[in-house]
Amino acid sequence: MLTMNSVVATDATHGATTTEAPVESYVPPTVWKWVPDEGSNKFGSMNRPTAGSRFDKELPVGKHPIQLYSLGTPNGQKVTIMLEELLEMGYSGAEYDAWYIDIMKLDHFGSEFVKMNPNSKIPSMMDQTDKDKPQRVFESGAMLLYLSEKCDNAFLPVNHRQEVLNWLFWQMASTPYVGGGFGHFYQYAKEKQQYPIDRFTMELKRQLDVLNNILKERKYVACDNEYTIADIAIFPWYGQICLGKLYTGESLLLTYRWCPIDV
Repeated sequence: MLTMNSVVATDATHGATTTEAPVESYVPPTVWKWVPDEGSNKFGSMNRPTAGSRFDKELPVGKHPIQLYSLGTPNGQKVTIMLEELLEMGYSGAEYDAWYIDIMKLDHFGSEFVKMNPNSKIPSMMDQTDKDKPQRVFESGAMLLYLSEKCDNAFLPVNHRQEVLNWLFWQMASTPYVGGGFGHFYQYAKEKQQYPIDRFTMELKRQLDVLNNILKERKYVACDNEYTIADIAIFPWYGQICLGKLYTGESLLLTYRWCPIDV
């Protein structure tokens, strides 16, 4: 609901009172009702206030233990990086088939995808090491932890486990302000609004300062000299922002030029 509030001003010279153009303000309804959104941003048509599959569609299945269903977004990159690191270390249990999920074609709302991940988000995977009892794994942070524990706690050192988990969960909790906040209102929303852009730019700069302060003291986020799943989780989002590879608004952020690995 929009209400029209007039702004009244007084002419300092003649004392005349004038009424400026009305300012629109939004008053939330008592009961919110969904109105399909087709034009406010490129993702508008896929969003609904309901969960579940929208059509029947099978998922492709390959021959390797891990079946990864993903896309090259920052969240998708985390798991691919982890799998490649594990393969480099010689863990055969990390061999995988990667399947492209086209979210613009709504692949993530197909029946088999939703059965694997009721939240309809990428990345998601099936571990079919045990053919009789395949294991679904979704949420990128959970996937990193699962793969680490599957492969002898790789990139999760016992003596720094809690600190690594602190930063892994920090990333999972903080990044929605980056993608769903700054990224959405600055990059994707067709109508640019000052309040949400100011709000989420400020929060993203605060998060970058958190990382900057930590990385003044040590080479990696959770450990002085040890690369962990925390770095794998954080770099695709914050590292790419600092390198100017994620959004067009990096100049707005004046980001710190830190990076946890040499690039």
